[in-house]
Amino acid sequence: MTLLQIMPDDAPDTVLLRTRDEDAIAQALRERSVSFSRWPRRAEVTPQTSSEELLDAYRAEVDELCADQGLRLVDVARLHPEEGAQWQERAAKARSTFLDEHRHAEDEVRFFAHGTGCFYLHLDDRVYAVVCEAGDLLSVPAGTRHWFDMGPVPDFCAIRFFEKEDGWVGDFTQEPIAEGFPRLDALLREG
Repeated sequence: MTLLQIMPDDAPDTVLLRTRDEDAIAQALRERSVSFSRWPRRAEVTPQTSSEELLDAYRAEVDELCADQGLRLVDVARLHPEEGAQWQERAAKARSTFLDEHRHAEDEVRFFAHGTGCFYLHLDDRVYAVVCEAGDLLSVPAGTRHWFDMGPVPDFCAIRFFEKEDGWVGDFTQEPIAEGFPRLDALLREG
């Protein structure tokens, strides 16, 4: 299930709020100008599901969101577990890419069609850890400091939305804040 855990940015072991209630999650994020909603699950995603099949399954939602928010580009990002050292290396590299705090010049809009991933939003003096699962749509405003953890064994598929081709490029803050916060696997272990 979707999870929100809020912690002070200088005390990652202190939990101010931990909830799986979707309405409470949406409200807490809305208060910080972050949009969270759920789309109906329209497709069972497997490693064999093509990007075209996935986008076709969600065509109505994708088109409406793009029209409403002026988003012009859509793609699918995915990682599914495979056997072998090459996959482990690829997964570790992919995971480490966005584990450091960064921001983007445009909104970061993601729909999880399969699996889980955690966005850590550094909002003023708080960190909001948002564990997204299949069906979750998250829109993080441009300029928001954040990082993302896909877990030690990444297994997710997300539709990504952009205004420009390079909209996903991160501007890294060089702050080590992410190192002190619980990773996705630790958040999920806590129940």
